[in-house]
Amino acid sequence: MARTVDAPAAPRLDRQVLIVFPGLMLGMLLAALDQTIVATSLPTIVTDLGGLTHLSWVATSYLLTLCVSTPIYGKLGDIYGRKRLFQGAIVLFLIGSALCGTAQSMTALIAYRALQGIGAGGLMVNSQAIIGDLVAPAERGRYQGFMQSVFAFATIAGPLLGGVLTQDLSWRWVFYVNLPIGIVALVVVATLKLPARPRNRTRIDWPGAALLSGGVTAVILVTSWGGVTYAWLSAPIIGLSGVAVVLLAAFVMVERRAVNPLLPLRMFGNPVLRVSVPLIFVIGFGMVGVATFNPLYQQVVDGVSPTMSGLRLAPMMLSMMCTSVVVGQTIARIGRYRWFPVVGTALLVVGMVLLSLLELGTSYGFQFVALVVVGVGLGMVNPVLVLAAQNAVQPKDIGVATSTNTFGRTVGSSFGVAVFGTIFATRLTDALSHSGSTAMSGIVHSGINISRAQIAALPAPLRATFLNAFAHALHGVFLGGVVVAVLGSLLSLLPREVPLRKRDLGARADAAREG
Repeated sequence: MARTVDAPAAPRLDRQVLIVFPGLMLGMLLAALDQTIVATSLPTIVTDLGGLTHLSWVATSYLLTLCVSTPIYGKLGDIYGRKRLFQGAIVLFLIGSALCGTAQSMTALIAYRALQGIGAGGLMVNSQAIIGDLVAPAERGRYQGFMQSVFAFATIAGPLLGGVLTQDLSWRWVFYVNLPIGIVALVVVATLKLPARPRNRTRIDWPGAALLSGGVTAVILVTSWGGVTYAWLSAPIIGLSGVAVVLLAAFVMVERRAVNPLLPLRMFGNPVLRVSVPLIFVIGFGMVGVATFNPLYQQVVDGVSPTMSGLRLAPMMLSMMCTSVVVGQTIARIGRYRWFPVVGTALLVVGMVLLSLLELGTSYGFQFVALVVVGVGLGMVNPVLVLAAQNAVQPKDIGVATSTNTFGRTVGSSFGVAVFGTIFATRLTDALSHSGSTAMSGIVHSGINISRAQIAALPAPLRATFLNAFAHALHGVFLGGVVVAVLGSLLSLLPREVPLRKRDLGARADAAREG
């Protein structure tokens, strides 16, 4: 198929993109890596700083500020431009990383992680939105495939790198390692030349931003605390749920009247966005089930080390990376994307069904096949959703469309952790409570914090009973994943395909080529 951009202009634009694209990928890698790299260092951090009761906040504070900041970054980028915003996000992230490495208390570390999260929100949104500024939708797939593969790489590399740095150097290097990567990204992005924007006196919708931030904060706290810190029907969780409903309802009312809304509700009249946002929520919801609970199966039921469980998850992530790249290249070549999410979500259903069959003694060969099927399915969906959303809106709304998708994925992942965690803990507790053994009384409420030493201390018959109960609990999680995948498969059938634009639109494209 012939190239879909004008021959004279394309090489100049391609050179511009190829120069800055590594910097954009490094920015995305920084934000994605810090969602996973800290997990393996948490026990050492607690030993050094204390504050065990606040341990979960090391991850929650990062996720919270990342999630809240993404819609704001998207709108700011659409109004004021993205290059300096992206550079500012890198600087914020690096300052937060340096401070995390020097933290002397758990409270300080949590605060610095929140600062990191604010920077990470800008990295995730702007790295993808800048590609939307520079590349026509018909060519954009090849770049979005690489961008999405960064998430898969971070999932594999994060825990492994975190473990190596903590063991061989110090947990502080988990944060210091961001500094050289971020500096390289800053240097590369400094060469970026984006289209000049007309003078814009529009003010951002700060009331809407405040309401959305408050509502999302309440939602994240509910999903983080529910069933872990507080019972689901406790007063704090019910109260926070009510606050979330009130603030988000008020946000919708404010957006309807705002002159320049933070999240234009008219965008949800777009048939593509109306489906792509719920679909990416569902994908984020389902993916976390595999990424969190399959390593748990490996460590507890199969008895492998945390490092080995991360390596055993690699087939899913590697197949997801490769598929994302191939799908992106294919879309750029054929100019169509409609059936990739349909096939991808169908494969996701098959993979989840296979994972739901895991039991005590299941071979790793069977698990390998299931993980590859899931990875291929995810790789066929992820790059398409961002591309379809950006292609369906006007260039002035690319930032909002991109941030809305990122926001949906993050909130979906948060809900996935909460819902699947509740399913797992409930099924495990029920199974162990009916075992009739006092030897298990000390571990019946341990949930996902169960240690291999506790299991090894059990007599052989009770150990087998426990492992079967554990596998049974995970069976419920993956069955829940099947339901989520089926919902995603149904959603993927709804949107119509909007032809990919073969040229960038308006003066912004000409200015980009001039750059």
